[in-house]
Amino acid sequence: MTPLAVGNIRDFLLIALLAFGLNLAGLTGCAPTGVYHTIQPGQTLYRIARAYEIPEAELARLNRIEDPTRLQVGQKLYIPGTSHLRQVSVAAQEPKSPPAAVKPAKPAIKTSKPSAAVAEPSKRRPPQPAKTPEPVVSAPAAKKPGFVWPLKGQVVRQFGTSKGAATKGIEISCSEGDPILAAAPGKVIYSGNGIRGYGNLIIVEHADDFFTVYGYNRKNLAKTNDYVSQSDRIAVCGQPPSSKNSRLHFEVRKGKQAVNPILYLP
Repeated sequence: MTPLAVGNIRDFLLIALLAFGLNLAGLTGCAPTGVYHTIQPGQTLYRIARAYEIPEAELARLNRIEDPTRLQVGQKLYIPGTSHLRQVSVAAQEPKSPPAAVKPAKPAIKTSKPSAAVAEPSKRRPPQPAKTPEPVVSAPAAKKPGFVWPLKGQVVRQFGTSKGAATKGIEISCSEGDPILAAAPGKVIYSGNGIRGYGNLIIVEHADDFFTVYGYNRKNLAKTNDYVSQSDRIAVCGQPPSSKNSRLHFEVRKGKQAVNPILYLP
């Protein structure tokens, strides 16, 4: 039986895993799942790391932050090892200087013989008030996640319907043994071979309710409940159960809905 012939059963199992965050090795639910902290004005990487009791360097590495001074308001940081958001203090802001006072115009001195250079009162312009500069508003953080390609290769199967069967992801050709990389930082919620038609399979949960799926692996390197950074090696490329051509089955899901991975890759 080919992977396409078991699409309905496979989709049901995938949706169950993605909807409830279950995995075959972690049914007790005792391990913290991690949270995504949204950066607020005045918050720094140091203060966020201190609030969640995690080393600043580890927090930067996990979220691939090269310059901690360039954090953006609205940006989401993945915080491992905790199940709830915490209060983060903000850096003190310098008080704004009051606007400069407008000096009143000096009254014209009347003389018996006014000079021709003095404008008539009816034609004088009243003093213009000083313009207050408009505040600069930072653009909101983009909602589109910054995924990268899990490996370099030719796309041999496109997303959508092919020969009357729905394809929930894409397939990328590779050489057996090539490393498969995490498309974005997140938590491995499934690593095993219990879903028929995919061989060794990995599912990673990301920020904003996104998930990525990696199938046909010869070997899984990441385990269930592992936290991975973007471009970490998580598996080794293998062959589909019904083919001898090495390739990777790759999916991007927004919640339960499979979306076209090409739209989210650079």
